[in-house]
Amino acid sequence: MGLLALAAAGGPAYADDNTATRPIVEEPLALTIHMHNKRYPRYDESWPVEIEACRRTNICLKNATVGSNTEDDKEAFNLLLASGTMPDIVGMMGIRDVVNKYGPEGAFQPLNDLIDQYAPNIKAILDENPNIRSAITSSDGNIYFIPDMPDGKYTMGYFIRYDWLDKLGLDVPQTVDELHEVLLAFRNGDPNGNGLKDEIPFFDRAWQEFPRLVTLWDGRTSGSDTYYDFYVDDGKIAHGFAGEGYHVGIRNLAQWYSEGLIDPEIFTRGSSSREYLLSENLGGMTHDWFASTAGYNDSIGAKVEGFDFRAFPPPASVSGVRMEETRRSPVRPDGWAITYANEHPVETMKYFDFYFSPEGKNLVNFGVEGVQWDMVDGKAKLRPDVLESTQPVNMQMIAIGAGLQTRGYPRDYEQERQWTNQAALDGIALYDQGDYLIDLFPGVALSPEEQAVYDKKWPPILDCMLEKQQVWLLGSADVDADWEGYLKRLDTLGYGDVLAVMQQAYDRQYGE
Repeated sequence: MGLLALAAAGGPAYADDNTATRPIVEEPLALTIHMHNKRYPRYDESWPVEIEACRRTNICLKNATVGSNTEDDKEAFNLLLASGTMPDIVGMMGIRDVVNKYGPEGAFQPLNDLIDQYAPNIKAILDENPNIRSAITSSDGNIYFIPDMPDGKYTMGYFIRYDWLDKLGLDVPQTVDELHEVLLAFRNGDPNGNGLKDEIPFFDRAWQEFPRLVTLWDGRTSGSDTYYDFYVDDGKIAHGFAGEGYHVGIRNLAQWYSEGLIDPEIFTRGSSSREYLLSENLGGMTHDWFASTAGYNDSIGAKVEGFDFRAFPPPASVSGVRMEETRRSPVRPDGWAITYANEHPVETMKYFDFYFSPEGKNLVNFGVEGVQWDMVDGKAKLRPDVLESTQPVNMQMIAIGAGLQTRGYPRDYEQERQWTNQAALDGIALYDQGDYLIDLFPGVALSPEEQAVYDKKWPPILDCMLEKQQVWLLGSADVDADWEGYLKRLDTLGYGDVLAVMQQAYDRQYGE
């Protein structure tokens, strides 16, 4: 591979431009890695991004993934622990909880000093963003993993059939009451013009987006980009599923479901619902990702005459609040860590930092220069064959080892922007202008004692919450009749104890 030909004496471990990197080590160094994700259940040494990183740094990763036959990251990690042999690096989804539990026990190496001494790019980001540093710090004060760091602000928004609105003589709904009237019109007014009452006013490929509509009654379902998460209300930890706005919202959503305004198969239709309902000219409104959803204007516009599916602002809630509950977190609980078995922590940290350098960032976001992208006016620009491929760009990137959530690196929104169509960009601009996003709950690092309370009490509490949510929404039980008993049941299961340890951890982690 010509690795030694790149070696040069002295100088930094990498360059701050896009020229050939000086290797981190003079002699090639192999490090083993367990990397697992359901989309790529093992690390692939043949990924072009990995080959290029190896060529530039002289550090090459070797696959040591355990549990490649399962789609569950935690199950794969448990199998790794059971094997009795730890690789040098572990990369996985949800690694924050894993390292916060096993790091203080010695399974993973603390990274604080390594970052300060050998990772100038990572250190600069943490120094400039103290909340990110706090979010990845364990209860013992150590950092045990380098996270996936998203870029940009916007993920999802509300989309509606503007052509249906025009056909029925309706304006874009501005309030929850106006939205109700629009959905009724979609249901009863035959906007697809086939003479049948087959329209599905609201649909979603993720059923969890249906209860998220409780925000229209000032309820909450999550405080982060993860479903069912806690949120922070004036410095206090809370959970939406125990709030009065959620109670009122579920009552109204159950009514909407009974009126036929919600996809009757919302809990079972699954990921194909968006493609099917839009291509068959049946779906009227959804809440979904900007880029992929707006893309249907290009793919379906030729099939459905006049098709116009664009973003619209969140309707004002009953109290007049326009809220978008989803946004990109600046730091995810995913990434990679250095295990106790690693005998080259300094070199490994320099390797991690390579992906935060300008050229490493381009490599991990855009792929290999001259193959997936070219440098144009000093910026990486995806090639036409990548942008015009029938395969989504994000999937093309994963196929070559770029854009992996199981690697700690800084994402570059510019990559996504280049394959986002104008309808999506207009929608993002609309949400940016309205400033509808809310603050995120950054997560907490629980101490072993706090974690024991959480692990024992939270799972049955969440099971109870989700079980009642579904029966209420489907009309199998009445939320008003059940509400007081439901809250008492949560208390009996230890809801107050969970809030207490979460609050204790939050105050310790972010109090200053």
